[in-house]
Amino acid sequence: MNSKKKIIRTWKGWTSLENAAKYENMLINEVFPEVKRKGVEGLEKVSISTMEKNDEMEFFLVLQFDSLESVKLFAGEKYDTAYIPDNAKRVLSRYEETAQHFILKEELILT
Repeated sequence: MNSKKKIIRTWKGWTSLENAAKYENMLINEVFPEVKRKGVEGLEKVSISTMEKNDEMEFFLVLQFDSLESVKLFAGEKYDTAYIPDNAKRVLSRYEETAQHFILKEELILT
């Protein structure tokens, strides 16, 4: 990957329906504010999407970084490994062990 290109990181995790609001709140008010406090300035955007399916809530996270170096600041040298704080693991019923990375080619704003 070219380190000068924006990187999109995707990941999925699942909670029970009862834990869905708690996990969403944790992401918004704890996990990503803590990432910023740790100095990961290259994390530009986080999108949190959900889908209720089979008595679970699926979370689909899309993170936009300014470079591959910023991804590594966030997740470490083995950046394909999912970043899941311990408190989040206690709320999730299951999750992907790895994250996917894409180079952002184009972003269209259609109004």
